[in-house]
Amino acid sequence: MNSIYFILSMLGFALLALIAIRLWDERADRMEWKRLAALQPQNPGIYDPVMVADLPEPARRFFNFAISPGTPLLTVAEIDMGGEFSLGTRDNPNYQPMDARQILAAPTGFVWKVKMPGVVSVSGSDTGKWTRFRILGLMPVARMGGDTNHARAAYGRYVAEAVFWTPAALLPRSGVVWEALDQDTARVTISHKGLSQAIDLKVDAEGRPVLVQFMRWSDANPEKKHQLQPFGGSLSDFREVQGFRVPFNVEAANMFGTDQHFVFFKANVTVVRFLAAGS
Repeated sequence: MNSIYFILSMLGFALLALIAIRLWDERADRMEWKRLAALQPQNPGIYDPVMVADLPEPARRFFNFAISPGTPLLTVAEIDMGGEFSLGTRDNPNYQPMDARQILAAPTGFVWKVKMPGVVSVSGSDTGKWTRFRILGLMPVARMGGDTNHARAAYGRYVAEAVFWTPAALLPRSGVVWEALDQDTARVTISHKGLSQAIDLKVDAEGRPVLVQFMRWSDANPEKKHQLQPFGGSLSDFREVQGFRVPFNVEAANMFGTDQHFVFFKANVTVVRFLAAGS
């Protein structure tokens, strides 16, 4: 009987420890979300096409499509999304429905909180500082971050997303350099606190950003080795939100444009919000 009590006690302690870890993680998510929200400009400037007059033509076309004249230049957005996320491989994608919320504050950081219901539910968060996922709300299945590989990989993701969801963050300034690659493609290089990422943006005749691609630092490969490899996404269903025109449909792929092209992320955005500073 004593052994049964001991086993039950140990299980109870383990359960309490898992609950404590989850609560700690959720607190960290909230704190990081609050920190990034506070980066919204207090007195944002107003968009004027003159601001991009000296940029390469594809970049000018992009900004003049993405930001209407007179729009307050808010650089922090919250995004709600559904869609599908792969928990498998290219040969066996195992797509799961997802329900996610994100705050994007490039080039400083982001928080992406996701829930994937199913027979075995998966939930967690991805940020510029950590990746933490658990099954059944408690059991950790991935806890990583706090190193240069994670920071570099995450930086590639969120500055690329800024190109289409928070374009005001990439207007000409220190740390942002635009150049033309061809008549419809521009490259922007974003540098911040020792990190740097070049993103190629292809626009259509009206300036819609239809493709975003870059070489991302990633271990999404059979060897699970961090290396530079093609990454990118296609964008569609553009809608106007507070003077910005942003995509509500995004598909992202590892090994973008190669014979190993694998779409692992299919987002259908439901809401984009540019909150006022201090809200």
